[in-house]
Amino acid sequence: MSYTTSYYHIVFRTYRSEPTIVADHERELYAYLYGIARNLRCQTYRIGGMSDHVHLFVSLPSTLPLAEFVQRLKTDSSKWLKANPDFPHFRGWGHEYAGFSYSLRDKDMIVGYIMRQKEHHRRVTFAEEYRAFLEENGIAVDERYFLKDE
Repeated sequence: MSYTTSYYHIVFRTYRSEPTIVADHERELYAYLYGIARNLRCQTYRIGGMSDHVHLFVSLPSTLPLAEFVQRLKTDSSKWLKANPDFPHFRGWGHEYAGFSYSLRDKDMIVGYIMRQKEHHRRVTFAEEYRAFLEENGIAVDERYFLKDE
């Protein structure tokens, strides 16, 4: 028997960071993402975001790589969003995503951060937030590709 745990704060955005996640229906999207995660045997601690991006804090089973999990989230939810009349302007997700590993002791901090997204983005743009995440985690930002979908 092996004992493993992997906690991730995952962030991805809409295509071209367009504000296509309708606030009145964002909970439907979050519930759909939760269902995808549950079907993949992931534990979801919080989902939230803004009209142009989504944050998740999850733990993944040892058999599921982060890249595969995010691909499934984005592919399955994109199909659902495009077919859903409550999200009429959704064109897809951006090409990139960010996934940062944390420990269980960081859970309350990350969950609180996700819960405060609306307040946080009154002061900070998504581009500023995303850049700060990358830099804080030692990831060099290549301006040729930063938040570009084409």
